[in-house]
Amino acid sequence: MGANWSYNKNYPSMDDLRHKAKKKMPKFAFEYLDGGCNEDVNLQRNTSEIRELSLVPKYLAPYKNSSLKTELFGHEYDAPFGIAPVGLQGLMWPNAPEILAKAAFEHNIPFILSTVTTSSIERISELTEGRAWFQLYHPAKEEYRDDILKRAAAAHCPVLVLLCDVPTFGYRPRDIRNGLSMPPRLTMKNIAQVMTHPHWALQTLKHGQPNFATLKPYMPKNLGLGGLGGFMDQMFSGRLNDDRISRIRDQWKGKIVLKGVASEADTEKAIALGLDGIIVSNHGGRQLDAGESTIKPLTRIAEKYSGQIKIMMDSGMRSGPDVARTLASGAEFTFMGRSFMYGVGALGKNGGNHTISILKTQLQQVMEQICCERIEDLPAHLHKA
Repeated sequence: MGANWSYNKNYPSMDDLRHKAKKKMPKFAFEYLDGGCNEDVNLQRNTSEIRELSLVPKYLAPYKNSSLKTELFGHEYDAPFGIAPVGLQGLMWPNAPEILAKAAFEHNIPFILSTVTTSSIERISELTEGRAWFQLYHPAKEEYRDDILKRAAAAHCPVLVLLCDVPTFGYRPRDIRNGLSMPPRLTMKNIAQVMTHPHWALQTLKHGQPNFATLKPYMPKNLGLGGLGGFMDQMFSGRLNDDRISRIRDQWKGKIVLKGVASEADTEKAIALGLDGIIVSNHGGRQLDAGESTIKPLTRIAEKYSGQIKIMMDSGMRSGPDVARTLASGAEFTFMGRSFMYGVGALGKNGGNHTISILKTQLQQVMEQICCERIEDLPAHLHKA
């Protein structure tokens, strides 16, 4: 192997981390992380259709060594993958956003902070020296939007990610049964789950009850759980349109990426609006069970629009080989959410470094095995039927 990264040998795969996380997290928290929407059709299809793809080794071709380094928006990252935005991370594992942001910074990969996660823009910027990206759930009020954008700019976020695939909240049966609505229901079942997971409970006591840290300045004082649902309904209007995107484009001086793209039509609109990149995504199968898996539109979009806009993907990847298949299909960069949260759920403060190290090691092995020197050369190794 040309490179080696340190990781816990007891958990060498994402399945190992997932199984360990399932044991350590209360059921309601694990199912919020692990589940999709409706019948989980697209959740399963996301990964299975990536894994239908094959790579072709070229053993006798001239070859020196493989590098994972990837340039994106003027920065050279040490790997072609980053940590996707995940809401309510601190509910799933206490202090998760900070654990993952630190690990991303140390490994020189991008971390995207969600508007609705449990650490603030300012705190994550401090931990990453202003390198973290920020994903915006569009507020209903322009004054809130403008203030959040000012805070993200003051925190030196280099990339703003606009979320377009939550015009309405997904129908998630597990979360409904577990009371993970707004406001959450504190049921006897959930209390029992917490009591039987003491590590999670102790860490929650240590770091405090998770809250929407970035949104705190906009919440009414002394807002109780009973009023949280109404506040969230009033705070956000997830549907984007040309006018909203244009206004943000006029204000934001950095790069802008549209996340949740699943069609050629939306790709063309992103290009016409002057955006810098797209993330082909279906929200990890959590929004539209009747939609396509992400790899299908990615392939079409990359064939048609490569070179006109930066094309990235998330949803469905769980391993280094999955990343390699996706990059070979035309993505220029990739993001994952669940894999990193499995790592934190399994190994706590060590989970971020461990998961990144596994993914780097796996991807490096694939590159060396197929004799591919550079990330941008992976499409030449995709087997085409």
